[in-house]
Amino acid sequence: MILRLRGNRVWRRAFSTTPRRAEIQDAEVLQDRIIPRYQRTATSDLLSLQWPSPPRNILMIKKDYAPAVTESLIEYAKHIHSNYDNVSLIFEPRVASEIHESFPFPVYTTTKTSILPKKVDMVTTLGGDGTILHASSIFSTTLYVPPILSFSMGTLGFLGEWKFAEYKRAFREVYMSGAAVSSPLIEAETHRHIQTETGDIVTGWSGVRGKFMGPTRTSKVLFRHRLKVGVFDSDGNRVIGDNTAESARGDVHAMNEVVIHRGKEAHLAIIEVFVGGRFLTEAVADGMIISTPTGSTAYSLSSGGSIIHPLVSSLMMTPICPRSLSFRPLVLPANTPITLRLSEKNRGRELEVSIDGRRRSHGVGVGMEVRVDGEDIDKGNEWGSGVPCVMRGAKSGREEDDGWVGGLNGLLKFNYPFGEE
Repeated sequence: MILRLRGNRVWRRAFSTTPRRAEIQDAEVLQDRIIPRYQRTATSDLLSLQWPSPPRNILMIKKDYAPAVTESLIEYAKHIHSNYDNVSLIFEPRVASEIHESFPFPVYTTTKTSILPKKVDMVTTLGGDGTILHASSIFSTTLYVPPILSFSMGTLGFLGEWKFAEYKRAFREVYMSGAAVSSPLIEAETHRHIQTETGDIVTGWSGVRGKFMGPTRTSKVLFRHRLKVGVFDSDGNRVIGDNTAESARGDVHAMNEVVIHRGKEAHLAIIEVFVGGRFLTEAVADGMIISTPTGSTAYSLSSGGSIIHPLVSSLMMTPICPRSLSFRPLVLPANTPITLRLSEKNRGRELEVSIDGRRRSHGVGVGMEVRVDGEDIDKGNEWGSGVPCVMRGAKSGREEDDGWVGGLNGLLKFNYPFGEE
């Protein structure tokens, strides 16, 4: 209130009021994660997502430097907060600082990425394939990866299953998946709280009106294989390559590929290749790619590698511009250990190493090894490993259709004559 004297009169002018902006809170205060179950289905190789209770903590990741995506993210976040009780939205620190004033509710963030696997129930991404890889990399030092619901809003959208215009239906399907199986409250959806005979208040999906999809309408999930990558010195000691304590304790996981490349060195790299502990060949090339089936449509494809269906348990080794034309890409079982050692013959003394497009701060020198192995996926009733990606219903309408064929046609335009769109 402002008081001003004019003659003998007192003028009063009230301050204008605006809604209070919510603050950014620490994600560490959130409840621990809810781990879903994944069940086999009789008609499809995809798994059925079953939440034991409604997901609470949602990590939202967007494409960088894209104002239109930021606006969509704000719209999406407001919809979730307005329609789903007890959901907390987690953003990366820079994004939280950029958009938190757009919301009348608190948002969460953290600079300690190591706590996210302990807190995040599910991840949703807005962007291209790189955004999904970034989301997966947040969980690269842990076995646990939450279900990822992705919206294609980038340059390449082979991994992004959903169009953003479908965000209301997509989120509803994931949020409610398993409600009929796990929740006794579905029959009382119109009641926000149910009081038991003992007087306890039970909450669950019952607070979400009009969202029940029926007992067979669960989200379908594709588990994408990952690689386990470790870098070791000539004495067999693990090397920290990305300035994190986690990389010193265990392997780093890759959803796409691990790449060894000569980088700025003018000379070709000489790499000794061991498969299953046995010496295979001495490769002279710009570098080597070891990719998952998911990564087979990325750098490996550009280097002449084959395309592998993501349900095939395998990994691929692809040379980058090899001097010998007889060295062709190899497809190996996923559990085959591969070792790449920088030969003593190298004129360049260090090679760059990148994991899913992220270059390690330290490369590999002469005598050092990059050891790669496929990650085993346990598709039991409880959570296994790998990257669970929520799939969109196939256009064919067949339940057994995993959508891969249509996605591949859309990416590579197999059915389009040259020069036609």
